[in-house]
Amino acid sequence: MKARVHVMLKNGVLDPQGEAVRHALGAMGFDKVTGVRQGKVIDLDLAEGATEADVAEMCEKLLANTVIERYEIELV
Repeated sequence: MKARVHVMLKNGVLDPQGEAVRHALGAMGFDKVTGVRQGKVIDLDLAEGATEADVAEMCEKLLANTVIERYEIELV
């Protein structure tokens, strides 16, 4: 089984990387972009018997900083 974890900054948390990307896009002529939020995607190959709850525990303990980030788990 595989799991894909999407990790993004929570709403209200400043995203300096996203702002840098937005600024660079504007400088390149892409002036219709008004905001960028940058995150990460983590693909996990899981052993037989692993559950979504196992992946959530991984997120809580290591993969996401839950103080400032939120995560979504997608089993694929």
